[in-house]
Amino acid sequence: MLTGLAGAFFYLFAFILIASAFMVIAARNPVHSVLFLILAFFNAAALFLLAGAEFLAFILLVVYVGAVAVLFLFVVMMLDVDFAELKSGALQYAPIGALVGIILAAELIVVLGGSVFAPHLGAGAVAQPIPDLATRTNTAALGDILYTNYVLFFEISGLVLLVAMIGAIVLTLRHKEGVKRQSVPNQVARTPATAIEIKQVETGKGL
Repeated sequence: MLTGLAGAFFYLFAFILIASAFMVIAARNPVHSVLFLILAFFNAAALFLLAGAEFLAFILLVVYVGAVAVLFLFVVMMLDVDFAELKSGALQYAPIGALVGIILAAELIVVLGGSVFAPHLGAGAVAQPIPDLATRTNTAALGDILYTNYVLFFEISGLVLLVAMIGAIVLTLRHKEGVKRQSVPNQVARTPATAIEIKQVETGKGL
């Protein structure tokens, strides 16, 4: 159980994470939702650091924060947002962006400052024991658990992501009228009798 300063940081990060996650679904503007989602990812990474899973923390930042740009792209494509109007109202997003930036900067200063001026606090912040780094790295230990005890959940999550990717493609796919497209089933089902037409042309009466 986390106590003292580690417990205070846990409740701080958890509160900001829950609040930002609520604002992701409560905000009407998709840009605001993306900014709150980035804030939620940073606080979730901080919670992983408190739990001693630094690999998950950095993967969360590198993969998911980077994927927010793709998520925003899909939102823009599905909602058909006017780019000219979005650029003209860019100053309206400055306050919420500044607020998220200040919170992230404050958290980074607190974490980095604590590791520099009080490195002994990190020893009591780990809730669960981790393997000795000399015998087994944190990433290898995570892989042992993930691909043995939780391999079924890992495969299910892969299927969920596959369905989400197919759903995003279907939702954003738009067909324009008047454009000729090849029908793959009709093309495969063609036979020589339907694909070739022989015309008997008399001599001197050709085109």
